[in-house]
Parts: sequence; structure tokens; C-alpha cells
Amino acid sequence: MRKKKRTTRSGFGNAIAAIFLLLMGVFIALPIYYSIINAFKPTSELFLFPPRFVVYEPTFQNFLNVVRVQSQSLVPVERYLFNSVFITIVGTAGYVLIASMAAYPMAKRNFPGKKVIYYIVVFAILFRPEVTSLPQYMMMSKFNMLDTYWALIFPLLATSFGVFLMMQFMSTVPDEILEAARIDGAGEKYTFFHIVLPTVKPALLTLTIFNFVSAWSTAGSQFTYSETMKLLPTMLSQISTGSIMRAGVTAAGTVLLMLPSIIVFAVCQGSVIETMTHSGIKS
Repeated sequence: MRKKKRTTRSGFGNAIAAIFLLLMGVFIALPIYYSIINAFKPTSELFLFPPRFVVYEPTFQNFLNVVRVQSQSLVPVERYLFNSVFITIVGTAGYVLIASMAAYPMAKRNFPGKKVIYYIVVFAILFRPEVTSLPQYMMMSKFNMLDTYWALIFPLLATSFGVFLMMQFMSTVPDEILEAARIDGAGEKYTFFHIVLPTVKPALLTLTIFNFVSAWSTAGSQFTYSETMKLLPTMLSQISTGSIMRAGVTAAGTVLLMLPSIIVFAVCQGSVIETMTHSGIKS
């Protein structure tokens, strides 16, 4: 019998795919590049039309002006930075832990009302943060948590996307491994932290990236009103509303604000790829 020839993609198809991916990469990276070069532009180059994607006279003055402008405030910049770092770290760690603990019984246990809870989790993903902000504000006011760290941390913990993501990953863990652990005398706590979580490490890192970026840039500043409780994005937005001559300061502040997210994404992305490559479960 004639052996059926295996169909492979041609070199022309590979070239087209590579060009398409390259163009998409440039399209995605262009706004980031433009924000970075604007941070190093002097005022004379910021308002040129059409906008230029090169800097002829780079300067660090915009970054120095961020510190100079903020030094005129009654609250030091270190306070805003501490608030953002504290809320982001605690909120991200708590969010990942709670989402994982909630997803574990949903993925590996059968109990009454499981399907109802599952549909509630999926349905809750459809709600935008703008829809839930008012109920959250009313809850924080009811429990006297406004203008406290609790008001900034709790909204970060109550999102269903992480539960859904971890539930999908945990459902792929073979039940035979969990049964073997129980036969060997492992309790639920040991099984969860030492068997399930290491197996779903790619999901943990992915969830960490998403929540870190969200918490760092859009944590609930609407729940605070005193200046000592505000976050770094709020401080930078206050600086940018000063005058049109602060456009360079705004650009520098934008770069400083997105730098931690880029670093975390770069570090965790490498870990996710490495984990996905080496964490296969052989049957």
C-alpha cells in the first residue's frame, strides 16, 4: 500500500507567519516604546507635530522633575510608594492563595451545590469592576473600612477569574496521584500545598502576573480620601493635572509606574515557559 505523505507547512507559509507575528509584536510594543522615549524628551520636542519616534536631545530632567514636584507636597513620595508596594504584595499573595484554596474542592471534590457555585463563579466573570465598585464602596462604608488598608486589599481578593483559572488547571491533576498520597497518609493540607500547587505552578505564576499588574496600576483608590492612604498612581495623576508644561513629568511618571509590571512580567514569563516545558506528568 502506498504510504500517505505527511502534510507539512511550506517555507513560504513559515515566512508569512513570521512576518505576521513580527508586525503584531511591533504593533503591541509601539505604545510602550513611545511612552519611554517621551520620558526622555525635552519640552521642545514633546509638542512637535507630527510626533517623532526618536529623541534628538535626550534628558533625565523629566525624572528629576517628578521628585522635585512631589517634594512640594506635604506627603513624601516614599509614603505613596510604600502604600502601593504593600497593597500590591499583600493583595496578590492573598488573592492567589484564596483563589487556589477555593478552586481545589471545586476541581477535586463532589458536594451538594457544586454546579450552582460553578455557574456563579463563571457568571461573576462577566461583571466589570465598574459595576461592582458601588456595592464594594457601600460594604466598606458599612464595616467602617473606608480610608484603611483593608479597603484597598479586600476588593483585590474578591474576583472570580482566579478561581476559574485555578479550577481548570487543578482538574487536570490525575486523581490517582491524590489517592496515592492519601493511602500514604498525607492529609488534605499536605496534598494541597505539596502536590497540587507545585503541579499547577504555571497557573499560579500566570495569576500572579495578572493580579500584580492590576493591583499596581488600578488598586481601589476610590475607597481612600486622605493623602497618606493614597497610592502611587494617584500621586502621578495629581502631578499630571498641574499644567501642560508637566507633560514631560507625566511621561516620566508613566514609565516609572509601568516599570515594575514589566519586570514582574518578564521574570514570571520565563518561569512559566520553563515550568510548562519541564512539568509534564507521565502516565
